[in-house]
Amino acid sequence: MAQTLGPADLTATDRIVTLDLIRGVAVLGILLVNIAGFAGPPAATLSPDMPAPGSWADHAAYVAVFVLAEGKLRALFSLLFGASLCLFVERVDARERLAGLRLPSGEEMQLRRLGWLLLLGWLHYILLWWGDILFTYAACGVLALMLRRVPLRALWIGAVVFFLLWHMGNLAAGWPLLHAPTAVDAAELTRHAQQMARDIAQGQMGFWTLIGDKLAHSALFPLVMWLSSIGETLPLMLIGVALYRGGFFDGGWSRRALWVSVGGGMALGLPMALGLAWWIWAQGFPVLSMPVVLAYAAGPEHLAMALAYAAALVLATPALAHSPIGARLIAAGRMAFSNYIATTVCMCACFYGWGLGLFGRVGPAAQMGFVAGMWALMLAWSAPWLRHFRMGPLEWLWRCLTEGRRLPFRR
Repeated sequence: MAQTLGPADLTATDRIVTLDLIRGVAVLGILLVNIAGFAGPPAATLSPDMPAPGSWADHAAYVAVFVLAEGKLRALFSLLFGASLCLFVERVDARERLAGLRLPSGEEMQLRRLGWLLLLGWLHYILLWWGDILFTYAACGVLALMLRRVPLRALWIGAVVFFLLWHMGNLAAGWPLLHAPTAVDAAELTRHAQQMARDIAQGQMGFWTLIGDKLAHSALFPLVMWLSSIGETLPLMLIGVALYRGGFFDGGWSRRALWVSVGGGMALGLPMALGLAWWIWAQGFPVLSMPVVLAYAAGPEHLAMALAYAAALVLATPALAHSPIGARLIAAGRMAFSNYIATTVCMCACFYGWGLGLFGRVGPAAQMGFVAGMWALMLAWSAPWLRHFRMGPLEWLWRCLTEGRRLPFRR
């Protein structure tokens, strides 16, 4: 959920509006996927029948999110992070040349920025939510920074091949779970049920008790998440780097090329998504098969549809940017980091034991009401905030930490 952060003296005209608009759409859309993890327990992200059997409406809501958003929004954010990484480095280096002084390089500043994001992501996990992705983005961002100068053609080929090999290799390893989803191991099912019971108990803890439990039993969980998802996140970031270097976000691609990307991505991805959706619903969302489907089998359609979404939003930006809804989406995108964490705070306050205590009690269909409410909040507060302040509160904190000084905040 990384915000494009430039040097302190950058003005609004230095921003790439397309990036902000796409990020605004993504920070709203990702809640469609994350809401199941907030409502809990984590097993609820695998099936609408966890922790209790869902209704037909719950199944339909889960499948709709699976087809339209699951994996696609996460991929879109990863693409944006790679693009933003390059943009930040270029702008810091440009400031250094303009000042004529020996200032830290863009690469050094980006490493500082990623280091702080690593810490902020770990704190996000410990203090608030198990589903943090900031730690993973920071760790993968260091590798993407090292590889960003690879020749463009080799970068494209290497990233796509790495992505596909990772997913297809893990799919092959997990194929027995898909080939015979009903022939499950009873002991494994028992372990899954025991883990879900522990997760529900944790979600119902008080605030400080929950923090203590994480520190005692799973303080390194973000590291495990990074290692388990590096084959998805890193190549997507590198594709974002390639898109940025090729001018995808700022007019370097023709409208014809963008339309081909939209049509091709949807033609490849949507049938795969619909086919997988039919299979998981027909099989009753088999709990031991779903991780393989979500993490590996659906990988190619995630990439194809994310690229289609990105191209469609680039095409739509000129018209949307001057509309009321477009202006609010751009503002939300400029404050994506703050909005991402604000979403965590609000949703955990609704569901966790230290808040309203709804953890494990709200099914996928009813979760859409919480999504709509949070969307309204993000669209309502972002633009007024930016009229009075230069950036979002967490964007400002992150930039101050990166530059090692207190920067102007109010306009």
